[in-house]
Amino acid sequence: MPRLVELTGAGKVATTAAAGTAAAVTLVPDPQSGFGHDSGIWNKKNPFPAKLKQRILLNGQGSLKETIHVELDLAGSGLYYKPGDALGVVPVNCPQVVDDMLRLAGFRGDEIFEQDGRFDSLQELLTRDYDVTGLSKHLLGKYAPFAKNKQLERLLQDDNAAKLQEYIYGREIRDLFLDFPPADNLSTDQFLGLLRKLPPRLYSIASSLKAHPDEVHLTVGVVRYNAHNKERKGVCSSYLADLVQTGDTVPVYIHENRNFALPADPDTPIIMVGPGTGIAPFRAFIEERVATGAKGKNWLFFGDQRFQYDFLYQLEWQDYLNSGALNRLDVAFSRDTEQKVYVQHRMLEQAKQLYAWLQEGACFYVCGDASRMAKDVHKALIDIYVQEGGMSSEAAEAAVQQLQKDRRYQKDVY
Repeated sequence: MPRLVELTGAGKVATTAAAGTAAAVTLVPDPQSGFGHDSGIWNKKNPFPAKLKQRILLNGQGSLKETIHVELDLAGSGLYYKPGDALGVVPVNCPQVVDDMLRLAGFRGDEIFEQDGRFDSLQELLTRDYDVTGLSKHLLGKYAPFAKNKQLERLLQDDNAAKLQEYIYGREIRDLFLDFPPADNLSTDQFLGLLRKLPPRLYSIASSLKAHPDEVHLTVGVVRYNAHNKERKGVCSSYLADLVQTGDTVPVYIHENRNFALPADPDTPIIMVGPGTGIAPFRAFIEERVATGAKGKNWLFFGDQRFQYDFLYQLEWQDYLNSGALNRLDVAFSRDTEQKVYVQHRMLEQAKQLYAWLQEGACFYVCGDASRMAKDVHKALIDIYVQEGGMSSEAAEAAVQQLQKDRRYQKDVY
């Protein structure tokens, strides 16, 4: 926990946590958000400052979505990744959200803290180090003694679980302070003790190092929504979309994913199902296979809302089709037809060919939404084994499980 210090003069501070002689310091803002970059070993605790080279909006005007293509410069880092890996991004919080938190909690923001020989203002700590949005039952439980509010205490009772989830849904920590102000002034220690550390975000890498040396690409769905009469946004996606400008640095590290990778044999066919931003790793897969001259067949299923606005990387896929690098492409745009069509429907329409590819030894991959899409795709795969393999449901489920055990069916879902 950082220690609060008191200013005793220009550039001088005295800690309030322990008696002693005031220490003279110079408070210098750190443009790299306080991360040390002296070890040359880039990881979660010591991320590499990658410069933003380019940011492109992938959706057309009129889309209900905002998906951005982000290109970051890894030159000089020595970082290595393979298709299927993820990039850890260490974001900072939205300044407006931080300002709201300070105001509602009753702090100025210029209170100074010391930790490990480093001095930061409370505003800097909230911007860089702490999660100031994520509301949870655990946090409400820690905050309740300070609010001394009967309504909040009732929400936390075991028989009010549904109402508690209803309250939490769509709200942030600043709403908690607004709805249930602290009964007494909070100390800075009490305030920071409520908050967890700001976690990095992981994004599936959308590029191959062989195709883009010293670069890493991401496909990011920017989260923006209105809830409880307030505009909200995702911490990391809006950081990449709004706060980082070309030439600015983004703290990043590589997160290896050993459970989602191209087959060792480059002649093995692959079937990829990646709607929305789930397309990211498959862009990396195809770039890698083209760069290495892999001979295995490639089949992509892609889905989104509208063909005209939301066909992510459309020209690239068309070029791959024309060159023969992509053998098959099936798309589903759910808002273009009266009856919604998704990737699992396209799979079932191509059941005969899909089953034939699997019988040839193809590997099957799915990336994207875990809550519905991945489950629907899994069920469709079982149905294809029933239909084309003449199996019972139980036998089909066993066959699909065997695919997973053999690492021929891999998921990257979130």
